[in-house]
Amino acid sequence: MEMALISDGDKKIIKEEFFSKLVNPVKIIVFTGKEHCQYCDQLKQLVEEISELSDLISYEVHDFDSEKELAEKYRIDKAPVTIITQDGKDFGVRYFGLPAGHEFGSFLEDIVDVSKGETDLMEDTKEAVRNIDQDVEIYVFVTPTCPYCPMAVRMAHKFAIENSLAGKGKILGDMIEAIEFPEWADQYSVMAVPKVVIRVNGEDKVSFEGAYPEKMFLEKLLQALE
Repeated sequence: MEMALISDGDKKIIKEEFFSKLVNPVKIIVFTGKEHCQYCDQLKQLVEEISELSDLISYEVHDFDSEKELAEKYRIDKAPVTIITQDGKDFGVRYFGLPAGHEFGSFLEDIVDVSKGETDLMEDTKEAVRNIDQDVEIYVFVTPTCPYCPMAVRMAHKFAIENSLAGKGKILGDMIEAIEFPEWADQYSVMAVPKVVIRVNGEDKVSFEGAYPEKMFLEKLLQALE
């Protein structure tokens, strides 16, 4: 019998404080592969344990190396990755690496947002984000012990969700666990986390360090689009 990753006490809190708010069915989709997979067993176990806490949550695990077409459908080019979908509808919410430590809370909040099909962004932010029509990818490099990282991850994910709700689906929000993806972190000279890189149409446009509040984060996003 393997040890549970989520304690009974935490399971109770998750059910009461998070999953009591679920509205529509959520499917968590995991891709694992040959590379970067030191935590893939924990990742599979984690999503399995989460799915057991609500009838509205299901999960699938796929092999990145042999299921390339499915990976491409979800715009996935690296693994391990976890995406949160509403019944197969992709909201651009992605976790590269284990959503552990401080990021576990982000993961639960994202599940709720995707299930409800709404975020708590300010109205003018929502309007700006819904109008974005170019391909945007927001990388947020994190480590599990970083207390300010979830704020940045959640902002990227909320932007992705709002753009998807507008029928665009142009924004991808990527949490990247820097320790699990060292060469990716090296490529972007990640010295401190959170580090955010905003890419537009496949090109790096803006990067900054730190958890910016909503208005400033939006300004950076709009700056990248100019």
